Amino acid sequence: MTRPDPRKTAALSAALSGAVDLGAIKARADAARQRAAAPPPSAPTAPGAAPGAGSGAPSQWVVDVTEATFQPVVERSLEIPVVVELTASWSPEAGQLSPVLERLAEAGGGAWLLARVDLDASPRIGQLFGVQSVPTVVAVAGGQPIDAFAGPLPEDEIAQWIDRLLDALRDRLPGIAAAEANRGAPAPEPEDPRLTAAETAFEEGDFAAAEAAYEAILSAEPGNAEAKAALAQVRFTARVESLDPAVVATADANPDDLEAQLAAADVQIVNQEVEQAFQRLVDTVRRVFGDDRDKVRNHLIALFELFPADDPAVAKARRNLASALY
Repeated sequence: MTRPDPRKTAALSAALSGAVDLGAIKARADAARQRAAAPPPSAPTAPGAAPGAGSGAPSQWVVDVTEATFQPVVERSLEIPVVVELTASWSPEAGQLSPVLERLAEAGGGAWLLARVDLDASPRIGQLFGVQSVPTVVAVAGGQPIDAFAGPLPEDEIAQWIDRLLDALRDRLPGIAAAEANRGAPAPEPEDPRLTAAETAFEEGDFAAAEAAYEAILSAEPGNAEAKAALAQVRFTARVESLDPAVVATADANPDDLEAQLAAADVQIVNQEVEQAFQRLVDTVRRVFGDDRDKVRNHLIALFELFPADDPAVAKARRNLASALY
C-alpha cells in the first residue's frame, strides 16, 4: 500500500470534530487512480487496530478501528473499497450481521476491506456518517461514502451489494483488479527435490553431477520436459566452457575439419549467432556421410533443445536439415 502523506493526518481528525467530511481526502483519489495497480498488501491492518477482533478470529481483511486509527483505513479507500460496519455490542442485529460480513471479506481476498467500528467506543465516527440505527454499513471509496444500508440483510443480498460495488469501482480503484488477479492465480506447485539438487549442482559448476541427476530423472520420467531442457543446457555449458572463440576462424578456413565445425557452431550459439550456427551444421551435414553425418546431425538436434520448440530459427533449421538428409 502507498504510505499516506504525513500532511493528510489532520484531515480525519477535523472530520471527526464536524469541521469537514470524508471528502477532505477526495482530492488525492485522482492521483491514486493513476498509480499502477500493485498486489494487495499482506497486512492491511491500520496502526493500532486489532485485526479480526470481535465476532471472528484474526483476519487479514477485517479490522477493528477507533477514532484514532480510522484515518489509515480511509486512506485505503483510494485503492480498494472500504466497507465500514458501524456496530454496537448491545445490538442483536449487529451480532447477526458481523459474521456474514467477515465471511464475505475473507472470500473477497483483499478486493475490499471490512472496517468495524464500535459506536460505543467511537461515537464521533457514527456522527460523521449520520448513523441513525445500528447496525449500519457504509461503503467508502476514494475517500467518500458512496452507498449504505441499515440493518441485517440476507447473505446473498449483501454479496450482491458488494459485487455491484466492485463492478462500479473496478476501473477506478486499482487494488480491486490486483487482488482479484492474485486470488485467481494458481497455487505454485511444490518444488521437485530432484530438480532442486540438479540445479544446485549446476549452479556450483559440478556439471557431471548435474548431468547425472537430470539423466536419473529422465530415466524414471522420460516425458519430463523440464529435466530434458535442463540436461541439454548442462551438456552445452560443460562443452563450451573451455572453447576458444578463435575456433570459428579455424572452422571457416578448414571446412572439412569436423570437430572444428561442431565447436564453431557452439561458439556461435554463445555469441547469439543462432541461425549462422544452425546453417553451419546443416552445410556440414551436406558434405559428410555415414557416422560423421550422424554425429553432426545429433549435435545439431542437441542445439535445437536449447530453444523453445516453436522458435522460428529452430523451425527453419529443421526444414533445412530434412532437406540436407533426404
